[in-house]
Amino acid sequence: MFTEIEQDNLAEVIANNETVVVQYSASWCGNCRIMKPKFKMMASQNESIPFIMVDAEKFPESRKLAKVDNLPTFATFKNAVLVNQTQTNKAEVLAELVNEVV
Repeated sequence: MFTEIEQDNLAEVIANNETVVVQYSASWCGNCRIMKPKFKMMASQNESIPFIMVDAEKFPESRKLAKVDNLPTFATFKNAVLVNQTQTNKAEVLAELVNEVV
C-alpha cells in the first residue's frame, strides 16, 4: 500500500503497523523523482505493508525517525524500531532493503 503523508505523522503510522517502508524525498530531488515509480511498484508487490512517501523538508519530526542526511533515503521499520536505511537511486539496493523486512 503506497501513501504520501500529508502531515507530520510518520511516528503514528509506524506505531500502528508491524512493518513500514519509507522513502524520504523532496520536491527538488531528481533522484527522488526517479525512485518514486520504483518505490510505488514495490508497494504494489507488497500490499500488506505500508510504503510511505515523506517530504523530508516539510515534515521534520518524521525525518528525525531515521538519520536522513541525503536524499532519497529509504528506511525500514519493524515493531516501531528502525531496522535499516540506505541512500540510493538503484532499484536493486531498495529491493534488498525491503527484502530484509518482508
